[in-house]
Amino acid sequence: MNFAFLFNNFFELTITGLALGAIYGLVALGYTMVYGVLQLINFAHSEVFMFGTFAVAWVVVFIHGTDSATQGLGPTLGILAIAFVAACLTSAAIAALVERLAYRPLMRRGAPKLIILISAIGMSFTLAEVMGVRDKLAGWFGLQVRLADYVSQARNVYSSPITINPHGLFPIGNYRVTDVDLLIIGSAVAMMVVLDQFVRRTRLGRGIRAVAQDPESAALMGVNSTRIVQATFLIGGVMAGAAATLYMIRIGSTRQNAGFILGVKAFTAAVMGGIGNLRGALLGGLVLGVAENWGSALFGTQWKDVVAFVLLILILLVRPTGILGESLAKARV
Repeated sequence: MNFAFLFNNFFELTITGLALGAIYGLVALGYTMVYGVLQLINFAHSEVFMFGTFAVAWVVVFIHGTDSATQGLGPTLGILAIAFVAACLTSAAIAALVERLAYRPLMRRGAPKLIILISAIGMSFTLAEVMGVRDKLAGWFGLQVRLADYVSQARNVYSSPITINPHGLFPIGNYRVTDVDLLIIGSAVAMMVVLDQFVRRTRLGRGIRAVAQDPESAALMGVNSTRIVQATFLIGGVMAGAAATLYMIRIGSTRQNAGFILGVKAFTAAVMGGIGNLRGALLGGLVLGVAENWGSALFGTQWKDVVAFVLLILILLVRPTGILGESLAKARV
C-alpha cells in the first residue's frame, strides 16, 4: 500500500474525487427517484446517460468541426451551454421512451415487479446496441458526413475534438483547484439543490412524494400516478443529461457502452447514500468518488473499481439502509 503517494497527493485526489463523485451523484438521482416512486431499479438509466454523452459529442462536432483544438474553459462555455441543453433533452427523451416501452405496458397489466425489472434490463441492452449499430444511424437520420463518423462507429472510443485545458484558480494544500473542478462540483450541487427544492415545494414535487409514500392514498386524493411516473423519468433523464455534459468535460470521450460501469457505480452510490433519498444519492456519489481516488492511490488504479464495491459492502454491513436511508419499507424521494 502506497501511503506516501496518498499523503503527498491527498488534496488533489480528494478534489478530483469529489468532481468524479459529483457525476456519479447526478446519475444516481435518476436511480433513486425511480426507486422512490416505483420501488424498482431502472437498469436502462445507464444508457440514458450514454445517449447524453453522444448528444454532447454531436453538438461539439456540429458546431466546432472535427479539427482538434485545446482551449480554456471560458471560450468553450458557449458550446458547452448548447451541448448541455441538447444532452438534457436527449436523455429526457430516451428516459421517456424507456418508461413508455419498458414500464407502462407492463404496469397497466399488473405484471410482477420481476418482469418489469427484466424488461428494463432488456431495454438497456437494446439501447446500447442501437447506438452501436454501424453505418445505419447516420443514414436513417440524414446526418452530415462529419457527424456520421461519430455515429456509425459508436463502438469505438471517441474523444471530443475540443480538449479543455483546466486553469488553476487557488491552492488547497499542494493542489491548485481548477475552474473545471469548480464547474463540475458546483453544477452538481446546484442541480441537487434545485431538484430538492422542486420536489419539496412544487405541486408536482408533492405529487411525487405522495406517490412515493403511499400510491393508493395518493390516487384517492386525485394524484395521477401515470403522469407522476412520466415526470419522474423525465427529471431523472435531465439529471443524466447534465451528468453526461460534466462527464464529457472531465473525461472527454465516450463510446457505446460508456454508461455500463458508470451506471453500476451510480447505482452503488444511490444504495450507499440510501436508495430513495435524493440527498443521499449525491452524498453517496461524492463519498464513492473520493474513496475510489484514495483507493487507487493506495492499491493501484487496477483496484479502483474493487475499492468502490468493497466500500459499499462495508457501509451496508454497518448501516444496511445506507448513509441517509430509511427503512426500505418506507423509502421515499
